[in-house]
Amino acid sequence: MGFLDALMGRTKPVPPNLDQLFALPGALLTLEASTDFRPTGAGSVCFRAAEGRAFSEIEQNVRELLNMDKDSKPVEVSTDTYGFTWLVSRHSPDDAEGLVTDLHAVNSSLEIGGFGPQLLCTILACRDSGGRALGLVYLYKRGTFYPFAPLPGERRDNTLELQIRGDLGDDLKIEPDLNRWMPIWGAPGL
Repeated sequence: MGFLDALMGRTKPVPPNLDQLFALPGALLTLEASTDFRPTGAGSVCFRAAEGRAFSEIEQNVRELLNMDKDSKPVEVSTDTYGFTWLVSRHSPDDAEGLVTDLHAVNSSLEIGGFGPQLLCTILACRDSGGRALGLVYLYKRGTFYPFAPLPGERRDNTLELQIRGDLGDDLKIEPDLNRWMPIWGAPGL
């Protein structure tokens, strides 16, 4: 980035570091120790599907790869109202490492295939004993995480989100700009 870019307010995008996803199992231990939230065993990757054979082949390869694991359930694929595609992987709630490995494989396959710009986010789902949902969201284009705590009626539990930010700040690279903490209403697996 040059001097003129700095003056004009232009910044280079942060390169994604998919290996940060491997920090999630440790963060889940911290979350369990400090709150009542536990992983559900569900995680999802959201991306904008591209047209063409190359993308279809990568998507099919990813599905086959994830469905090879005998301990996980078949991968679910859905499209939301905004046109984004969601790949949902499910494991046993106590197999966070396996789930994160699957989520990393999906992201890496799309990135290696040249479809990194289509990646939006990755979510790992948690619930507490009262049934409240919590998603730990990885923003691909920012290389950061944030908590998302949906409530009925498309509302958010902002207090809980800020508490989780404080609890996991040493474990995950938390997105500092709260305006980028997008609500992910109706995210599959959450």
